[in-house]
Amino acid sequence: MGFLLRVFSKNSFFMFFLFLQIIAIVLIFSRNSMQQSWLAAQTAAFNSWVSGYIDEGASYLKLKQVNEELVSQNKQLMEELYGKQNGKTPVFRKVHDTIGGGQIYTFVDGDVIFNSINRKDNYFTINRGTNQGVYPKMGVIAPGGIAGIVVNTTGQYALVQSVLSVHKIKISVALKNSGYFGTMSWDGEDSREMQLSDIPKYVSIKVGDTIITAGKSAIFPMGIMVGRVAGYQVDSKTGFWNINVELNEKMGKLSKIFVVKNLKKAEVQKIQDTLASQLKKDKDLQ
Repeated sequence: MGFLLRVFSKNSFFMFFLFLQIIAIVLIFSRNSMQQSWLAAQTAAFNSWVSGYIDEGASYLKLKQVNEELVSQNKQLMEELYGKQNGKTPVFRKVHDTIGGGQIYTFVDGDVIFNSINRKDNYFTINRGTNQGVYPKMGVIAPGGIAGIVVNTTGQYALVQSVLSVHKIKISVALKNSGYFGTMSWDGEDSREMQLSDIPKYVSIKVGDTIITAGKSAIFPMGIMVGRVAGYQVDSKTGFWNINVELNEKMGKLSKIFVVKNLKKAEVQKIQDTLASQLKKDKDLQ
Protein backbone atom coordinates (compact mmCIF):
# COMPACT_ATOMS: atom_id res chain seq x y z
CA MET A 1 0.00 0.00 0.00
CA GLY A 2 2.79 2.35 0.92
CA PHE A 3 4.51 1.58 -2.39
CA LEU A 4 1.39 2.57 -4.35
CA LEU A 5 1.07 5.84 -2.41
CA ARG A 6 4.69 6.70 -3.18
CA VAL A 7 4.15 5.97 -6.89
CA PHE A 8 1.03 8.16 -7.04
CA SER A 9 2.70 10.98 -5.07
CA LYS A 10 5.75 11.04 -7.36
CA ASN A 11 3.62 10.90 -10.53
CA SER A 12 0.58 12.82 -9.41
CA PHE A 13 0.66 15.34 -12.30
CA PHE A 14 1.03 12.58 -14.87
CA MET A 15 -1.80 10.56 -13.30
CA PHE A 16 -4.04 13.62 -13.27
CA PHE A 17 -3.21 14.21 -16.94
CA LEU A 18 -4.17 10.62 -17.82
CA PHE A 19 -7.43 11.00 -15.87
CA LEU A 20 -8.33 14.12 -17.84
CA GLN A 21 -7.45 12.37 -21.14
CA ILE A 22 -9.73 9.45 -20.31
CA ILE A 23 -12.60 11.82 -19.48
CA ALA A 24 -12.02 13.70 -22.74
CA ILE A 25 -12.02 10.51 -24.81
CA VAL A 26 -15.22 9.27 -23.13
CA LEU A 27 -16.94 12.60 -23.81
CA ILE A 28 -15.83 12.61 -27.45
CA PHE A 29 -17.09 9.12 -28.18
CA SER A 30 -20.30 9.52 -26.18
CA ARG A 31 -21.34 12.86 -27.72
CA ASN A 32 -20.28 12.46 -31.39
CA SER A 33 -21.96 9.99 -33.78
CA MET A 34 -18.95 9.88 -36.14
CA GLN A 35 -16.61 8.69 -33.42
CA GLN A 36 -19.24 6.21 -32.19
CA SER A 37 -19.50 4.73 -35.68
CA TRP A 38 -15.72 4.43 -35.92
CA LEU A 39 -15.54 2.72 -32.54
CA ALA A 40 -18.35 0.31 -33.48
CA ALA A 41 -16.56 -0.59 -36.73
CA GLN A 42 -13.28 -1.22 -34.92
CA THR A 43 -15.04 -3.34 -32.30
CA ALA A 44 -16.79 -5.41 -34.99
CA ALA A 45 -13.49 -5.92 -36.83
CA PHE A 46 -11.78 -7.07 -33.63
CA ASN A 47 -14.65 -9.45 -32.83
CA SER A 48 -14.46 -10.89 -36.36
CA TRP A 49 -10.70 -11.38 -36.03
CA VAL A 50 -11.10 -13.20 -32.71
CA SER A 51 -14.00 -15.30 -34.03
CA GLY A 52 -11.94 -16.27 -37.07
CA TYR A 53 -9.12 -17.62 -34.93
CA ILE A 54 -11.59 -19.46 -32.69
CA ASP A 55 -13.30 -21.07 -35.72
CA GLU A 56 -9.93 -22.00 -37.22
CA GLY A 57 -8.86 -23.64 -33.97
CA ALA A 58 -12.14 -25.54 -33.71
CA SER A 59 -11.80 -26.73 -37.32
CA TYR A 60 -8.25 -27.94 -36.63
CA LEU A 61 -9.42 -29.94 -33.62
CA LYS A 62 -12.08 -31.60 -35.81
CA LEU A 63 -9.67 -32.64 -38.57
CA LYS A 64 -9.33 -36.20 -37.30
CA GLN A 65 -13.10 -36.66 -37.20
CA VAL A 66 -13.49 -35.13 -40.67
CA ASN A 67 -10.74 -37.39 -42.05
CA GLU A 68 -12.41 -40.50 -40.64
CA GLU A 69 -15.74 -39.45 -42.16
CA LEU A 70 -14.10 -38.90 -45.57
CA VAL A 71 -12.43 -42.33 -45.46
CA SER A 72 -15.79 -43.95 -44.69
CA GLN A 73 -17.43 -42.05 -47.54
CA ASN A 74 -14.64 -43.07 -49.93
CA LYS A 75 -15.17 -46.74 -49.06
CA GLN A 76 -18.89 -46.47 -49.74
CA LEU A 77 -18.35 -44.64 -53.03
CA MET A 78 -15.78 -47.17 -54.26
CA GLU A 79 -18.10 -50.06 -53.44
CA GLU A 80 -20.85 -48.30 -55.39
CA LEU A 81 -18.59 -47.46 -58.36
CA TYR A 82 -16.42 -50.56 -58.64
CA GLY A 83 -17.77 -53.19 -56.31
CA LYS A 84 -20.90 -54.44 -58.02
CA GLN A 85 -21.41 -56.95 -60.78
CA ASN A 86 -21.57 -55.37 -64.23
CA GLY A 87 -24.05 -56.55 -66.82
CA LYS A 88 -27.66 -57.62 -66.71
CA THR A 89 -29.07 -60.43 -64.60
CA PRO A 90 -29.69 -63.56 -66.73
CA VAL A 91 -33.36 -63.83 -67.66
CA PHE A 92 -33.44 -67.63 -67.73
CA ARG A 93 -32.80 -68.06 -64.02
CA LYS A 94 -33.49 -66.08 -60.90
CA VAL A 95 -30.36 -65.91 -58.75
CA HIS A 96 -30.65 -65.34 -55.01
CA ASP A 97 -27.92 -62.85 -54.12
CA THR A 98 -26.93 -63.47 -50.48
CA ILE A 99 -24.49 -60.56 -50.50
CA GLY A 100 -26.90 -58.00 -51.87
CA GLY A 101 -26.72 -55.77 -54.93
CA GLY A 102 -24.44 -58.08 -56.90
CA GLN A 103 -21.51 -57.07 -54.73
CA ILE A 104 -18.15 -58.42 -55.87
CA TYR A 105 -15.65 -56.11 -54.17
CA THR A 106 -15.44 -54.58 -50.71
CA PHE A 107 -12.67 -52.37 -49.38
CA VAL A 108 -10.62 -52.19 -46.17
CA ASP A 109 -9.14 -48.78 -45.41
CA GLY A 110 -5.69 -48.37 -43.85
CA ASP A 111 -2.57 -46.24 -43.57
CA VAL A 112 0.94 -46.62 -44.96
CA ILE A 113 3.53 -46.79 -42.16
CA PHE A 114 6.61 -47.48 -44.31
CA ASN A 115 7.27 -46.88 -48.00
CA SER A 116 10.13 -46.96 -50.52
CA ILE A 117 10.43 -45.75 -54.13
CA ASN A 118 14.20 -45.82 -54.73
CA ARG A 119 14.75 -49.55 -55.33
CA LYS A 120 14.23 -51.81 -58.32
CA ASP A 121 11.52 -53.64 -56.38
CA ASN A 122 9.73 -51.41 -53.88
CA TYR A 123 7.47 -52.32 -50.97
CA PHE A 124 5.33 -50.54 -48.41
CA THR A 125 3.80 -51.66 -45.12
CA ILE A 126 0.20 -50.98 -44.06
CA ASN A 127 -1.49 -51.20 -40.66
CA ARG A 128 -4.01 -53.84 -41.71
CA GLY A 129 -3.60 -57.62 -41.62
CA THR A 130 -5.44 -60.93 -41.34
CA ASN A 131 -7.39 -59.64 -38.33
CA GLN A 132 -9.06 -57.21 -40.74
CA GLY A 133 -9.45 -59.79 -43.52
CA VAL A 134 -6.36 -58.80 -45.52
CA TYR A 135 -4.47 -61.64 -47.26
CA PRO A 136 -1.79 -62.07 -49.95
CA LYS A 137 -2.71 -61.40 -53.60
CA MET A 138 -5.20 -58.68 -52.71
CA GLY A 139 -4.95 -55.43 -54.63
CA VAL A 140 -4.22 -52.12 -52.91
CA ILE A 141 -5.38 -48.78 -54.24
CA ALA A 142 -5.02 -45.20 -53.04
CA PRO A 143 -7.32 -42.18 -53.51
CA GLY A 144 -5.43 -41.33 -56.71
CA GLY A 145 -5.16 -44.81 -58.24
CA ILE A 146 -3.57 -48.26 -57.97
CA ALA A 147 -0.71 -48.74 -55.51
CA GLY A 148 0.33 -52.41 -55.24
CA ILE A 149 -0.48 -56.02 -54.34
CA VAL A 150 -0.32 -57.65 -50.88
CA VAL A 151 2.46 -60.25 -50.64
CA ASN A 152 2.61 -61.10 -46.91
CA THR A 153 0.54 -60.52 -43.79
CA THR A 154 0.54 -60.78 -40.00
CA GLY A 155 -2.39 -60.25 -37.68
CA GLN A 156 -2.16 -56.45 -37.73
CA TYR A 157 0.08 -55.60 -40.70
CA ALA A 158 0.61 -56.40 -44.36
CA LEU A 159 3.57 -56.07 -46.71
CA VAL A 160 2.59 -54.74 -50.12
CA GLN A 161 4.68 -54.91 -53.29
CA SER A 162 4.47 -51.51 -54.92
CA VAL A 163 3.54 -51.06 -58.58
CA LEU A 164 7.04 -49.54 -58.76
CA SER A 165 8.63 -52.97 -59.02
CA VAL A 166 10.57 -54.30 -61.99
CA HIS A 167 9.80 -57.94 -61.21
CA LYS A 168 6.49 -59.78 -60.70
CA ILE A 169 4.20 -56.76 -61.00
CA LYS A 170 2.22 -56.50 -64.23
CA ILE A 171 -1.12 -54.69 -64.24
CA SER A 172 -3.89 -55.14 -66.82
CA VAL A 173 -4.98 -51.66 -67.88
CA ALA A 174 -6.96 -50.10 -70.70
CA LEU A 175 -7.32 -46.89 -72.67
CA LYS A 176 -10.55 -45.37 -71.36
CA ASN A 177 -11.56 -43.83 -74.69
CA SER A 178 -11.11 -46.87 -76.93
CA GLY A 179 -11.31 -49.79 -74.48
CA TYR A 180 -8.13 -51.43 -75.85
CA PHE A 181 -6.19 -53.08 -73.06
CA GLY A 182 -2.59 -54.05 -72.47
CA THR A 183 -0.03 -54.76 -69.77
CA MET A 184 1.57 -52.06 -67.62
CA SER A 185 4.89 -52.54 -65.82
CA TRP A 186 7.75 -50.43 -64.49
CA ASP A 187 11.21 -50.10 -66.04
CA GLY A 188 12.89 -49.05 -62.79
CA GLU A 189 13.69 -45.49 -63.89
CA ASP A 190 11.19 -42.74 -63.07
CA SER A 191 8.96 -43.26 -60.03
CA ARG A 192 6.32 -41.03 -61.63
CA GLU A 193 5.85 -43.15 -64.75
CA MET A 194 5.13 -46.74 -65.79
CA GLN A 195 5.19 -48.36 -69.22
CA LEU A 196 2.20 -49.76 -71.12
CA SER A 197 2.68 -52.36 -73.87
CA ASP A 198 0.60 -54.68 -76.09
CA ILE A 199 -1.53 -51.88 -77.57
CA PRO A 200 -1.63 -52.29 -81.41
CA LYS A 201 -0.19 -49.38 -83.36
CA TYR A 202 -3.42 -48.90 -85.33
CA VAL A 203 -5.12 -47.78 -82.10
CA SER A 204 -5.39 -43.99 -81.99
CA ILE A 205 -3.84 -42.46 -78.89
CA LYS A 206 -2.72 -39.02 -77.80
CA VAL A 207 -0.92 -37.42 -74.88
CA GLY A 208 -3.33 -36.94 -71.98
CA ASP A 209 -5.52 -39.98 -72.70
CA THR A 210 -6.82 -41.59 -69.51
CA ILE A 211 -5.60 -45.04 -68.44
CA ILE A 212 -7.80 -47.18 -66.16
CA THR A 213 -7.71 -50.73 -64.81
CA ALA A 214 -9.09 -53.21 -67.33
CA GLY A 215 -10.67 -55.61 -64.82
CA LYS A 216 -9.08 -58.62 -66.55
CA SER A 217 -7.92 -60.14 -63.27
CA ALA A 218 -9.44 -60.88 -59.87
CA ILE A 219 -7.20 -58.29 -58.17
CA PHE A 220 -8.42 -54.86 -59.28
CA PRO A 221 -11.96 -53.85 -60.31
CA MET A 222 -12.48 -52.37 -63.75
CA GLY A 223 -12.36 -48.59 -64.06
CA ILE A 224 -9.91 -47.62 -61.30
CA MET A 225 -7.94 -44.52 -62.31
CA VAL A 226 -4.30 -45.30 -63.17
CA GLY A 227 -2.86 -42.28 -64.96
CA ARG A 228 -2.54 -40.49 -68.29
CA VAL A 229 -0.51 -40.98 -71.46
CA ALA A 230 2.70 -38.96 -71.14
CA GLY A 231 4.36 -40.10 -74.40
CA TYR A 232 4.39 -42.93 -76.93
CA GLN A 233 6.29 -44.46 -79.84
CA VAL A 234 6.08 -47.61 -81.95
CA ASP A 235 8.30 -50.54 -80.95
CA SER A 236 10.13 -51.48 -84.17
CA LYS A 237 10.45 -55.12 -83.07
CA THR A 238 6.84 -55.83 -82.09
CA GLY A 239 4.90 -53.20 -84.03
CA PHE A 240 2.98 -52.27 -80.88
CA TRP A 241 2.93 -48.97 -79.02
CA ASN A 242 5.39 -48.33 -76.20
CA ILE A 243 3.45 -45.92 -74.00
CA ASN A 244 4.71 -43.96 -71.01
CA VAL A 245 1.97 -43.54 -68.40
CA GLU A 246 2.21 -40.76 -65.81
CA LEU A 247 0.74 -42.22 -62.61
CA ASN A 248 -2.14 -40.31 -61.09
CA GLU A 249 -1.14 -41.43 -57.58
CA LYS A 250 2.13 -39.89 -56.33
CA MET A 251 3.81 -42.97 -54.91
CA GLY A 252 6.34 -40.94 -52.95
CA LYS A 253 3.48 -39.33 -50.98
CA LEU A 254 1.48 -42.52 -50.41
CA SER A 255 -0.48 -42.28 -47.16
CA LYS A 256 -4.09 -43.47 -47.11
CA ILE A 257 -4.90 -46.78 -48.89
CA PHE A 258 -7.75 -49.22 -49.52
CA VAL A 259 -7.29 -52.99 -49.77
CA VAL A 260 -9.53 -54.60 -52.41
CA LYS A 261 -11.38 -57.73 -51.29
CA ASN A 262 -12.81 -59.77 -54.18
CA LEU A 263 -15.74 -61.71 -52.73
CA LYS A 264 -15.80 -64.09 -55.70
CA LYS A 265 -12.06 -64.57 -56.07
CA ALA A 266 -12.11 -68.22 -54.94
CA GLU A 267 -14.66 -69.08 -57.59
CA VAL A 268 -12.71 -67.23 -60.30
CA GLN A 269 -9.46 -68.91 -59.21
CA LYS A 270 -11.12 -72.33 -59.30
CA ILE A 271 -12.06 -71.98 -62.96
CA GLN A 272 -8.67 -70.44 -63.80
CA ASP A 273 -6.94 -73.47 -62.28
CA THR A 274 -8.64 -75.70 -64.83
CA LEU A 275 -6.70 -73.98 -67.64
CA ALA A 276 -3.56 -76.08 -67.16
CA SER A 277 -5.43 -79.37 -67.39
CA GLN A 278 -7.38 -78.12 -70.41
CA LEU A 279 -4.17 -77.15 -72.21
CA LYS A 280 -2.74 -80.60 -71.47
CA LYS A 281 -5.83 -82.25 -72.95
CA ASP A 282 -5.57 -80.10 -76.06
CA LYS A 283 -1.93 -81.05 -76.46
CA ASP A 284 -2.70 -84.75 -76.12
CA LEU A 285 -5.30 -84.48 -78.88
CA GLN A 286 -2.83 -82.99 -81.34
